[in-house]
Amino acid sequence: MKTQFIILLLFLAAVAGCHTDKSKSNASNLHPTNVSLDTLTKHLKPFKKELPTIGLLMFNGVLQTEVIATSDVFAKPSIDGKQLFNVVTIAETNSPITTEEGMRFIPDYTFENCPRLTALFVPSAYDMYAQVHNEKVVDFIREKNKETLYTVSNCAGAQLIGKTGIADGHKIVTWIGGGNQLQKDYPNLKVQDDSLLTFVEDGKFSSSNGNMASYISALNLLEKMAGPEHRKFVEGYLYLDRLQNWKD
Repeated sequence: MKTQFIILLLFLAAVAGCHTDKSKSNASNLHPTNVSLDTLTKHLKPFKKELPTIGLLMFNGVLQTEVIATSDVFAKPSIDGKQLFNVVTIAETNSPITTEEGMRFIPDYTFENCPRLTALFVPSAYDMYAQVHNEKVVDFIREKNKETLYTVSNCAGAQLIGKTGIADGHKIVTWIGGGNQLQKDYPNLKVQDDSLLTFVEDGKFSSSNGNMASYISALNLLEKMAGPEHRKFVEGYLYLDRLQNWKD
């Protein structure tokens, strides 16, 4: 009798174990951990010290297109899927910044811990008064310009470039209609006619009218750094040809 009872217990344990294993298997199929983690992390791009680093300056009220355009262009991989650049955002503090359009962006770095940059992109806001009068922002641009190979301004970001004095004697363009005031405020700049020119390059400095024209300044620098074939690949990746011919 005792033997039969032990056999019964072993049988029930085996059935329960089998049921448990099937349950675990079903749960695994419904919620495959490895796939979920991959979905959450596969798009993350590690910081690689050997790669050129593109810095995107941000501040409250920034026009988000001027941040997104540059990241759009430089974050794309090579045609064979390799990461070519580190693309990082930088702000005065690590607190989220709020764009002119109302989105909140969390910076990767602050002025204090920003890595060495190959290029710095300086964007704009509709009201640049606070930024032009913020010595920490002005000093950051001035100091980073000592290490960058390229410094780029979009739209009214040219006012910050003018304030720093780093591009005195160089050609620059700003937002459409802003050139006269820029020249008046910073007479050492060679301000170009913004009604005729969308993009200007002079030495290590380049500038654009901003907003969607920020793609032009980003693509121009991309071609200088990665070649015309990669620029063409990125333009196709972004469907820019369709945007250019959208009326057709």
